[in-house]
Amino acid sequence: VSPSLRKWISGQGEQPDLITWTTFNETEESTVEYGLWGGRLFELTAKGKATLFVDGGSEGRKMYIHRVTLTDLRPASAYVYHCGSEAGWSDVFSFTALNESTSWSPRFAVYGDMGNENPQSLARLQKETQVGMYDVILHVGDFAYDMHEDNGRIGDEFMRQIQSIAAYVPYMTCPGNHEAEYNFSNYRNRFSMPGQTESLWYSWNVGSAHIISLSTEIYFFLDYGVDLIFKQYEWLKKDLEEANKPENRAERPWIITMGHRPMYCSNNDKDDCTQFESYVSPGLEDLLYLYGVDLELWAHEHTYERLWPVYGYKVFNGSIEQPYVNPKAPVHIITGSAGCRENHDPFVPNPRDWSAFRSTDYGYTRMQVHNTTHLYLEQVSDDQYGKVIDSIWVVKEKHGFSAWF
Repeated sequence: VSPSLRKWISGQGEQPDLITWTTFNETEESTVEYGLWGGRLFELTAKGKATLFVDGGSEGRKMYIHRVTLTDLRPASAYVYHCGSEAGWSDVFSFTALNESTSWSPRFAVYGDMGNENPQSLARLQKETQVGMYDVILHVGDFAYDMHEDNGRIGDEFMRQIQSIAAYVPYMTCPGNHEAEYNFSNYRNRFSMPGQTESLWYSWNVGSAHIISLSTEIYFFLDYGVDLIFKQYEWLKKDLEEANKPENRAERPWIITMGHRPMYCSNNDKDDCTQFESYVSPGLEDLLYLYGVDLELWAHEHTYERLWPVYGYKVFNGSIEQPYVNPKAPVHIITGSAGCRENHDPFVPNPRDWSAFRSTDYGYTRMQVHNTTHLYLEQVSDDQYGKVIDSIWVVKEKHGFSAWF
């Protein structure tokens, strides 16, 4: 068994955990044995199925992706599990079933652009996850550099690398440009996100937040189907309409998006976001503004950048003294500096008005949705041994489109 485990949490009703792992041989069964922490070991059993994945490289390497759903978990309870079959078992891991309460305050680590080579933030993230600092990981695109390389072996190695995080907490993803080879096949097969779009776009609920994961790559890899632009847009519009129904927005007022390529950035590398109007902005910015999205998380640039509340290239701070208290536009965070073989991206010396804080340190973002009005963000510098180099509270007494006025 070569276990590489993820869990997901659906936004609909009960919240099952989905365990995913890979073997290189076909096995008769896909089984997870599990039990409550401190109870009888492996007293519960769940079975699933395996899907054959053939990598697109010259060797046509085969691997079997096993998926098993665990249902009827007690919210906020700790479990011990292993996965495999009578042909072989993984190590023993543990996880805590997510708390379903909307008054719970979930804690996240957020980052993109982490590779096998130079994954500078990895060790700190592994340790912090294992000591219980995070409830969820958000990996905002670009994995391994690149999963398809060496006939998928780089992808195998990356999944082993993140297992020490992803086996313990839900590892939620979105696709980046480095996943594009063979029509994103390594990404679509190796990850198991909610919904029916092979992890390309989906949404889910946690605490008082509704989180939406998007593909920005559909605007760039048009050979894989222009229709995906319209499909995602229609799905997103419906999802935002549902999330904005008064009863839903009252229960989960924070709407947070994650997508790989940002609309804005002040980098100096000729990427899309450095142009006056990126491909992503016309496709998404108006829609996200119209439905009162509070926070937009991005990566792609190998730096950290916090923006003032911004819409249409104009700053809409809550006030001069307290820009993030009742902001009049969405807040954008770019966090793509976890570490990879491409190192850092440079910044332009004089950014535009909407740029509030920038750093080229390797690192990652922490986020906590405290309650319906308060959300906390901070940036950790791995270069400075875990020092917090930036932090803000976003405070919103009102959510939705009307909050902008």
